[in-house]
This record gives sequence, structure tokens and C-alpha cells, in this order.
Amino acid sequence: MKTLAELTEKIIAFRDARDWQQFHNHKDTAISLLLEAAEVLEHFQWKSKEEIDDYVKSHKEHVGEELADVLYWVLLMSHDLNLDIVGAFEKKMEQNEKKYPVEKAKGRHEKYNRL
Repeated sequence: MKTLAELTEKIIAFRDARDWQQFHNHKDTAISLLLEAAEVLEHFQWKSKEEIDDYVKSHKEHVGEELADVLYWVLLMSHDLNLDIVGAFEKKMEQNEKKYPVEKAKGRHEKYNRL
């Protein structure tokens, strides 16, 4: 499995070979991230749980492609903002562990301020 740094390098090389950095301001990159996330949602819209289970089995590759698009924009935006996404992720998980301690949150879906 490639590291996030290797994936980011591949994304930057792809972008730079096409001279697309000129189009990748922070606003438009964030919009692209949101649009790709919405495309993930389209796979699940209007489907029951049973339909989703069947759909994912038969469309796993398509769902994976959309998730890969989301990852592309997350890594590109992190790079362009000079943001350590791995460090940010680790810090956020520490915060989540404090907000949602196992003894309070296990098996529950309430937001942390309602536990």
C-alpha cells in the first residue's frame, strides 16, 4: 500500500504535468472536494438499506472511484495549504476519543453534548 505522501506526490505530478495549478485556488479546490463527496452520496440516494447493501456489492468499483476522487482533493488541498493531514487526523481522533468515551458512547448515536 502506498503512503499518503506517495499518493500526494502522484497527484502533484499529475496536476503539474497538465499545468492545472493555476486553476486550483483554495476556494475551487474546496468546492471540488464537496462536489466529489456529493457524488459519493448519489450512490446511496433514494435507496433502502437492503437496496444499498445489494447496490454496493454490484457497484463497489464505482463507489471506490468516487471515494478516490474525494481522497484526491483532500490530499491536494492538504498539500496546497501546507497542512499535515496525518497530524490533523491524529489530533482529531484524540479529540473524538475525549468527546466520545467508550463508556458513554458505545452503541449510541447521540452527539457528544447529549451523552
